[in-house]
Amino acid sequence: MKRGFFTIMSAQFFSSLADNALFVAAVQLLRTSKQAEWQQAALVPMFALFYVILAPFVGAYADSMPKGRVMLISNFIKIGGCLLMLFGTHPLMSYAIVGLGAAAYSPAKYGILTELLPASQLVKANGWIEGLTIASIILGVLLGGQLVGPIVSPWLLSFDVPLLDIGIESPPEAAIGVLIFVYLLAAWFNTHIPLSGVEMRPMPKRITTLLPDFWICNTRLWRDKLGQISLAATTLIWGVAGNLRFIVLAWAAAALGYSVTQASALQGVVAIGMAVGAVVASLRMRLEDGPRVITLGIGMGVLIIMLNVIDNVWLAAPFLILLGALGGFLVVPMNALLQHRGHNLMGAGRSIAVQNFNEQACILGLGAAYSLSTGLGLPTFASITAFGLVIASFMWLIRRWHARNCVNHRAEVEHLLGIARNDNLHG
Repeated sequence: MKRGFFTIMSAQFFSSLADNALFVAAVQLLRTSKQAEWQQAALVPMFALFYVILAPFVGAYADSMPKGRVMLISNFIKIGGCLLMLFGTHPLMSYAIVGLGAAAYSPAKYGILTELLPASQLVKANGWIEGLTIASIILGVLLGGQLVGPIVSPWLLSFDVPLLDIGIESPPEAAIGVLIFVYLLAAWFNTHIPLSGVEMRPMPKRITTLLPDFWICNTRLWRDKLGQISLAATTLIWGVAGNLRFIVLAWAAAALGYSVTQASALQGVVAIGMAVGAVVASLRMRLEDGPRVITLGIGMGVLIIMLNVIDNVWLAAPFLILLGALGGFLVVPMNALLQHRGHNLMGAGRSIAVQNFNEQACILGLGAAYSLSTGLGLPTFASITAFGLVIASFMWLIRRWHARNCVNHRAEVEHLLGIARNDNLHG
């Protein structure tokens, strides 16, 4: 791997670390202020909101300037969201602003991989970036849980800055103050990301012209016989992963009586499994192997339903590791194949923006449905069962879709797989 790749990894690690720790702090902030439980579940779709709204624009924005600069600006937007949360803005609104920064960050983070690396290294690079992102999830939720916990938070609140009253009076507020410095560290790494040498594509003078362009890109990827399958699968997997952050917290509270600090450790257990699955996939899977792993998605839905019968942490831990491992093993080859098809069809930034739009729309839809069911009084276990059934059913439909493509469009599918195979060998 090129040296610049590891700078990208460092920047991504610390930015994602802060994102995940901030989620735990925001949940605790809502709990301590006695807000309704549905608002805690709504944090997930609110984070996804700007991914969906700005999807037509952020891809072109990422392609209009060096992607390290895009990532730098995005981290400062996230810091702005933290400051809003600190100084009284409702956590849902503030967390949406952090999501705005993440929406701008993502096309640059993934798009630069296709600019710096050959196709033969994309699966390995995705293994690295997903593995490190998952490591940041593990450490992020643990960090967030400890920052708002009974051991670290009193120590943080004991700090007194002379001549400056910054109004931090609660454990979640102290945690948010610490996380601002983590975002600043990520921004420092952003300033050291090398230029890729790829020609920039300037933003159009009339921003509205990006809407039909985005629609064309979205349609083109959905019509591609490999792109549509990899896009559908990754969309659903990230929809699951995004909402599992809160579902694990809710399940741990209902089944085990855990606090946010205790439940955050179980979130980390899921991420450990994802890291293991991602690493194994990066070592064993090739670019063209993505469609072969779709069946694992059905297994994820079934495992989510089975979570309802577990009431012992010693059984829950290996179970959650297995659940995460299935997701990690599935998402790495599918992500790499999707990036490969998108790069060939429309360019890196635009393809990642299309991917983010679909994935975050899925997170938004599933999260809104889950928070609505919670707001209407549906018990936690019933909500989890419905969530798992939806995942298993849609993954089964995606598998049937690919099988039909292989029968009805066999020559086209084999041609596209051949392109991926050749690029993997000679990239």
